[in-house]
Amino acid sequence: MRNTKLRCRALPASLLLLTAIVLQSFTGAVTKTVHDFSLKNVDGRMVSLKDFPAAKGFIVVFTCNHCPFAKLYFKRINDLDAKYKRMGVPVIAISSTDTVNYEQDVYSKMVEKARKEKFTFPYLYDGAQIAAKDFSAQKTPHTFVIWKENGKWVVKYNGAIDDNGAEPTKVKYPYVANAVDELLAGKEVMVKETKSIGCQINMRK
Repeated sequence: MRNTKLRCRALPASLLLLTAIVLQSFTGAVTKTVHDFSLKNVDGRMVSLKDFPAAKGFIVVFTCNHCPFAKLYFKRINDLDAKYKRMGVPVIAISSTDTVNYEQDVYSKMVEKARKEKFTFPYLYDGAQIAAKDFSAQKTPHTFVIWKENGKWVVKYNGAIDDNGAEPTKVKYPYVANAVDELLAGKEVMVKETKSIGCQINMRK
């Protein structure tokens, strides 16, 4: 546990090394389906995918308060929600980190963070890590674009939001936006998976 904390805290020193990184992508990812969930939002309500009957799909982002790399993406996640929610693809953010190790990620701190960052999307507390295990989320941030097909939620993309955490103006590959645009156009997602970079989500046994 202690080593995990040290690695995560050391992340800012390495961010400059990631500014020009191009993430390895895979076009032949195996089809995966995920289940609905019911998790507590920062406004106190329980939120499920079924609460959005008109949604064509979702951008589901596993993130948290404490991770330095996750913090770089809060504005970009708001921007994704602003652009795609009106097109039927809203953002849902989920925090599944172990709050025993990271007090910054407890529910009350999530409420504060959502207010401070002016989140326009649900920010859900996955204390039992049910959603994280179902999605196989690994890092914060780790993003999934899911699409409804034949009554099931199919993962069409998973991985990084884009290819440049440190310098958003130098992003060359906006992976999530590209995937959603392709799906809305009725096309196959060309890049189905990339490597997510951030702090590890440690699953409790």
